[in-house]
Amino acid sequence: MQRLISGIKAEGKTVGLVPTMGYLHEGHLSLVKKSKEKSDITVVSIFVNPAQFAPNEDLLKYPKDIKRDKKLLQKAGVDYVFIPSTDEIYPEGFQTFVEVDKISKKFEGEFRPIHFKGVVTIVSILFNIVRPDYAFFGRKDAQQAAIVKRMVKDLKMNIEIVTCPIIRDMDGLAKSSRNIFLSPVERNDALVLSRSLKRAKMLIKEDRKNVMVILNKMKEEISSAGTSKLDYVKIVDEDNFEEAEKLLEGKKYYILAACRFGSTRLIDNILITL
Repeated sequence: MQRLISGIKAEGKTVGLVPTMGYLHEGHLSLVKKSKEKSDITVVSIFVNPAQFAPNEDLLKYPKDIKRDKKLLQKAGVDYVFIPSTDEIYPEGFQTFVEVDKISKKFEGEFRPIHFKGVVTIVSILFNIVRPDYAFFGRKDAQQAAIVKRMVKDLKMNIEIVTCPIIRDMDGLAKSSRNIFLSPVERNDALVLSRSLKRAKMLIKEDRKNVMVILNKMKEEISSAGTSKLDYVKIVDEDNFEEAEKLLEGKKYYILAACRFGSTRLIDNILITL
């Protein structure tokens, strides 16, 4: 891959990278489409990263279908698929990790303490291998995208991070590889996430900008689902992910939600501009 990229760069072509853990869905393919619009060459990586899973998380049951993924990517017109082995990424004796402070410790970082350290490490490794001009991330993992942007800025990497809109099913559920684990009842219950976000957006449009009122209404909506176990709902500044105490005109905020439905943990968000 490194030799290949060197040749592409020597021709003056730009490279777009879409990092994935496979079991691709329309959300991933929307990132591919954006990369093809913006880059001369598109590379998709598939690597289920063990460093971002705690021992009690779902690494071993994370869904995999490389054959299907390759067909989808070929149909989407991807130039190269990079599927390294775990031993190639983390050979014996590996002991170097990359970590972004502060922003990694809150929200998802609180519930999954090692997660972002593993994410930032694998992303930095992939960036060093593929040397992309652009890298594409889905907005569903908004905190992850903000952390990667912070790493790129702090480490002076000459890469543009492009965040792309959430892709949803017709009923509003955000596309996720983990949706396959939901039972029919849990799948229906999970719709409270997108409904709670829509409710928050509507309250803000009605000029009801009291943060605590908005969050409490979201909690009511989510707790109405029988299989739900809420982790958090938050309203945060788009750039630094600091919790908002007031909503100010002219600013952008993410409204975040994370919840378990049965044993499956889902996250969702909406970006609002005041």
